[in-house]
Amino acid sequence: MGPIGVFDSGYGGLTVLKEIITELPQYEYIYLGDNARTPYGNRGFDTIHAYTLECVQKLFDMGCPLVILACNTASAKALRTIQQQDLPRIAPDKRVLGVIRPTTEMVGTITQTGEVGILATNGTVASESYPIEIKKFFPHVQTYQLACPMWVPLVENNEHENAGADFFVKEYIDKILSYSPNIDTLVLGCTHYPLLMKKIKQYLPGGIAVLSQGKLVGHSLKDYLKRHPEMESRLSRNDNRRFFTTDDPAIFDRMAEIFFGKAVQSEKIDWKQHS
Repeated sequence: MGPIGVFDSGYGGLTVLKEIITELPQYEYIYLGDNARTPYGNRGFDTIHAYTLECVQKLFDMGCPLVILACNTASAKALRTIQQQDLPRIAPDKRVLGVIRPTTEMVGTITQTGEVGILATNGTVASESYPIEIKKFFPHVQTYQLACPMWVPLVENNEHENAGADFFVKEYIDKILSYSPNIDTLVLGCTHYPLLMKKIKQYLPGGIAVLSQGKLVGHSLKDYLKRHPEMESRLSRNDNRRFFTTDDPAIFDRMAEIFFGKAVQSEKIDWKQHS
């Protein structure tokens, strides 16, 4: 019996963990943020794969039979290789899931016009992961992508609720909507972006749906565990939530409260321990 591991290159995955816990509070969780090497988005495929695999292996060593990549870049650039090539070799009895598929599986059931905007980081946009995955499930849906490079620093500097954020929120919303008058659904393809939700809705015309990943990942995980009782039975049930960072725990704790909505106490990862 072990916890569910949740991995992100930084803090954004805490918005996903928060929603997963809301949906599935009964399980034990370990969160690992690779803050010493963040951001992943501007790194090459091989580096992202190597860093992600190293952190997944660490969560396996800490007893997690199931790991969620709560990071769009890692899900876009490392998940498939880990699932298809690494797991059969290093941990055939364990599973790794991402955040992109749960979101793309829902898009076609929400859009009425069949036109969807994707707001994400440069790395996620360049990977084409959202258009590719959406096409698999809903071939008729037309996607438009836009990178929003100013949104992550706004959140990480705790400026996302201040008046200074309005310019950059409105700029990107206006730009994505200028691609087509028929866009009726926006996907927030970065785990930082839900913290800007209030301002995003403020600058959106009525009738446009905004999809935030956390809730969708929570629903998807609940469904996954129903369909895979053999995995569900391996998960420990207690109120334990542990937080680890590859950087300074004091900095992590201060930042984490913004994303998680409550105070956390983290530990610095010890690479020697458990391995």
